[in-house]
Amino acid sequence: MRKSIIVTIVAILALSGAAMAQAGNTASGTLTVTATVNSSINLVFNSDPSGVTLSSGAGTNAATLAFGNVAAFGAIGANITRSVVAGTSFTISTPVDVLVTKANSSSANYTLKAQLGTADPNNNIWAVAGNTITSTSATPITATGTYGSNTPETIAITIPFTEASGTAISNTINFTATSN
Repeated sequence: MRKSIIVTIVAILALSGAAMAQAGNTASGTLTVTATVNSSINLVFNSDPSGVTLSSGAGTNAATLAFGNVAAFGAIGANITRSVVAGTSFTISTPVDVLVTKANSSSANYTLKAQLGTADPNNNIWAVAGNTITSTSATPITATGTYGSNTPETIAITIPFTEASGTAISNTINFTATSN
């Protein structure tokens, strides 16, 4: 019995010593953090106060401009400008604001280009700021755009009189701003 008491006391002392040895352990380390700041620009679309209100995506880089029902003659939607070439075609247009901002850049201004997403299947003519655009290459719109201010860019579609009534007109215009 005496051996069992000694073994028990030794076991208790060993366990309490192990517990004491674990208390107060520490470890440390150093984490080095690095980052490199790159310059950047951002482009968003906004509704122009004198234009058709963007139907979705205002304040983003993926907006939708819906002219609605259009015709060469008669009533037309608010803030749409229409011109008619007698017997040939009519053009509808409205301004849309393009806002380009910069961060961490010494660039004084930017260039803006536009290009149709796909070729127009209906022989319509598309223009941005008076510049005809196609799907084959990007067309320069401005060479020295001003950062941080809404710039109205007029979007226009010329529709021939041969276009069938009820034809849906749809395409995308891809804008690219590049810092100078």
